[in-house]
Amino acid sequence: MDFKAGELLQNINIPSDLRALKEGQLVQVSDELRQFIIDVVSVKGGHFGASLGVVELTVALHYVFNTPYDRIVWDVGHQAYGHKILTGRKDVFDTNRKYKGISGFPKRSESEYDTFGVGHSSTSISAALGMAVASRYKKIDDRQHIAVIGDGAMTAGLAFEALNHGGVEPSNMIVVLNDNCMAIDPNVGALKEYLTDMTTSPTYNKVKDEVWHLLGKISKFGPNAQAIVQKVENGIKSALLTKSNLFESLNFRYFGPVDGHDVKYLAKVLKDLKDIPGPKILHVLTKKGKGFVHSEFGDQTTWHAPGVFNKDTGEIIKVTPQSPQPPKYQDVFGHTIVELAEKNDKIMGITPAMPSGSSLNIMMAAMPNRAFDVGIAEQHAVTFSAGLAAEGLIPFCNIYSSFMQRAYDQVIHDVALQNLPVVFCLDRAGFAGADGPTHHGAYDIAYMRCIPNMIVAAPMNEAELRNMMYTAQLEGNGPFSIRYPRGEGVMIDWKTPMKAIKIGTGRKTINGDEIAILTIGHVGNFAVNACAKLENDGVSAAHYDMRFAKPIDEMLLHEVFGKFKHIITVEDGCVMGGMGSAVLEFMSDNGYQANVIRLGIPDKYIEHGSQDDLYKECLFDTENIYLTAKKMLSKLKSKQSAG
Repeated sequence: MDFKAGELLQNINIPSDLRALKEGQLVQVSDELRQFIIDVVSVKGGHFGASLGVVELTVALHYVFNTPYDRIVWDVGHQAYGHKILTGRKDVFDTNRKYKGISGFPKRSESEYDTFGVGHSSTSISAALGMAVASRYKKIDDRQHIAVIGDGAMTAGLAFEALNHGGVEPSNMIVVLNDNCMAIDPNVGALKEYLTDMTTSPTYNKVKDEVWHLLGKISKFGPNAQAIVQKVENGIKSALLTKSNLFESLNFRYFGPVDGHDVKYLAKVLKDLKDIPGPKILHVLTKKGKGFVHSEFGDQTTWHAPGVFNKDTGEIIKVTPQSPQPPKYQDVFGHTIVELAEKNDKIMGITPAMPSGSSLNIMMAAMPNRAFDVGIAEQHAVTFSAGLAAEGLIPFCNIYSSFMQRAYDQVIHDVALQNLPVVFCLDRAGFAGADGPTHHGAYDIAYMRCIPNMIVAAPMNEAELRNMMYTAQLEGNGPFSIRYPRGEGVMIDWKTPMKAIKIGTGRKTINGDEIAILTIGHVGNFAVNACAKLENDGVSAAHYDMRFAKPIDEMLLHEVFGKFKHIITVEDGCVMGGMGSAVLEFMSDNGYQANVIRLGIPDKYIEHGSQDDLYKECLFDTENIYLTAKKMLSKLKSKQSAG
């Protein structure tokens, strides 16, 4: 399907084309860019509300700054669709997030305009500061460095660490604070309240127009510009009589707030800021989903990434299955933690800014005093959980697998070293699909397995997830990691009675004599299907659901290696250090010899695509498990024939 750009946008292939326009044409360009995003995303899917909210800001940035010479760093990337369209990817934008298409996030290997790869939030200020210091070191004095960060991303410690450093560096950097009170879910915390207070202060708004009128004249004052800047600073400080300015206390000159949907005024302000040296913050007020009535005034969490929808009516188009479908693993978690918490008053729920994505919002609604959204702050989420556990509670800390990487030291130092009973529920383990390598949960089995005291488990289905959650909250456990994938499970009737599992025990689900397939997690269902295909070919294959990567079931492995010489391990995590590596370690430690093939995510970054596409690419879908087994056995028969 061809998507037609508007009259001006169709002739903009790179930002220099945009800069050739008159300032009065920027409103039309913004309208056409917003419509183009609506046209494509409504048909192809993808992130939506965040990019609509920064259309005018995107146009103004590329109009004012000499990109790519000037560096713009986007944070987190959900807001960068307009940026991609204006920087040479308009004609392929319909492949966004599709298998073999362009990435949904800025990516250095994709475009010189993507100055820094992003997917996780709150990295932009640190990266832009590093670029600014590098420019200063190389004696490049005329390059601008702009970090565009959402107010939700400002809750992360990394952003404050960067501000703390940036305030003492005389580097040429602008931090654009995109303030819309939304990440994926509504923002929480004291910073959100502080920004709201600043933007609604009658005292502040009484003088801001005068201050900005003065700022607009800075470039005309020549040698006196520094004095004018000082007056601007003093004016803004005096406007906030009741509360000191957080950003100015960190030595950032603060400007704003300004209307983020007035593209001509934004361009004027950004031009003025170019002439002011040192670190600066521009506070921009935007509306997530701006310009599409259903996203602007509807449920903004839903419209963060709504999927395919009717752009005329706003109806989100979903395929209605003809028969009941299994639930998503995240929803099984969400309902099960409430069920457990109703019986165990020690259970608490924690998530870093992903209540709807993790389904902890179910507990937050049912038990608001026992479930916490701590903002985009994974490190804090883990140590906060450790503090709860130190006082005898049982926190279920729900973090996406790829985001847990951000809190690894806290897992080791604050939880495992003290052997505290924190239950880590790692959502989106394995392939995250269209979000790509920044979001794939490839490493958690390996990085959790090497930590002393840690239990590492993964359920094959919904009933097993419930049983593992039940087991994890029993007395006597230390840190406990449970991983599960994005998407649906396999059980229609999933709300089964919960029972304890003996920690470190697997189970044999299929008997066989010729080859053994050992799996952990949801991919065990692929192996079961592969065993059925093998049986149709007259091959007797056994399947073992290991359930735990640590402690691994040594009794079960003695059985496997005592009977089979041909073994396949399968996991939807990295093969380096994963469950398959644990099996090889056991084989070596116990003097067994066997032909073992490990299937999983190889030692490289896997790009975006549907989960099924990526399972197939990495050779651990049903068909490839089947083919691997056939190949192993055919080699055996060939050797036997040759002998």
